[in-house]
Amino acid sequence: MYRWNNDYNHGAHPAILEALQRTNAQSYGGYGQDVWCETAARQIRALLETDRAQVHFLTGGTQANFTVIAAALRPYESVLCADTGHIHVHETGAVEHIGHKILALPARDGKISAGQIEAEARRFRESEIPEHITCPRLVYLSFPTEFGTLYTKAELEAIRAVCDEYGLLLFLDGARLGYGLGSPRCDLSLPDLARLTDAFTIGGTKCGALFGEAVVLLHPSLQPFFRSFIKQNGGMLAKGWLLGLQFSALLEGDLYFTITRQAVEQAMRLRDAVLEAGIPLYLDSPTNQQFVILTREQADTLERSHIFELQEALPDGRLCVRFCTSWATRDEEVETLCRDIRALR
Repeated sequence: MYRWNNDYNHGAHPAILEALQRTNAQSYGGYGQDVWCETAARQIRALLETDRAQVHFLTGGTQANFTVIAAALRPYESVLCADTGHIHVHETGAVEHIGHKILALPARDGKISAGQIEAEARRFRESEIPEHITCPRLVYLSFPTEFGTLYTKAELEAIRAVCDEYGLLLFLDGARLGYGLGSPRCDLSLPDLARLTDAFTIGGTKCGALFGEAVVLLHPSLQPFFRSFIKQNGGMLAKGWLLGLQFSALLEGDLYFTITRQAVEQAMRLRDAVLEAGIPLYLDSPTNQQFVILTREQADTLERSHIFELQEALPDGRLCVRFCTSWATRDEEVETLCRDIRALR
């Protein structure tokens, strides 16, 4: 069976395993205060072309998301995000669990607009009963989105302008950041993200690491006592050097961006096969997640050899399914899937 249902179903890139083996007999300080976390943070700041970023390493995406939000908001403040956003539909109410309401905005292909954010922020500003409703304080975006789509630089700049006007923080979830930056349609760079966001994450778990997310804090208000928020929310790994070491290995020699770009190239091969077979796409994703509309018979045929994710059943009885490539996807796997898709014609 070939597995396409997610992009974290392999262990880790060999460079990480080699680094772990090479350093296994060495001793390091705990809780992220070690040479490897310092090295990886320095590598990230160099890529961002700024010294003002504070970098922390946590084990998982949900943990990183709610810890940043916990540090950013006061009890009466809320989060704006797409109604398809990860914190809204895939994290079991983690943000609500720490006491903050999510104000979900209708998404288009996984994205929300500056106009939607401005309308919600203005509604609070003009409210005659502000003490009876939550105050929007943070905008949460995913890059890529849950549907593999990308914000353009112009879209992010427009959102940044609205955030500045209304005093909102902008937080970008980059669990799949490498696959977004690796897309040929991406016009954003890491220095752009450092300029346009107040905080963002660089995903490791889905991009070649055993586990781990790098949290990049840019707004000065988020930086003091962030380690206290990590500890309080159960995110401070005693063997923290294992996180720093992995990111340092991935960032050495452009490896992180090479392997994620290759995953996007594999996804484009899959996309081409789908279109050649006359099978419709659910939407146009330029990244490693491809959403395809299959009949039940077509899905049953593919399921004999491939594992993929059912996204939703459509009103006409067809199925929207998701195929994910990853840093570990091999040419022969893609060739087999493409052959089987073409055979559905």
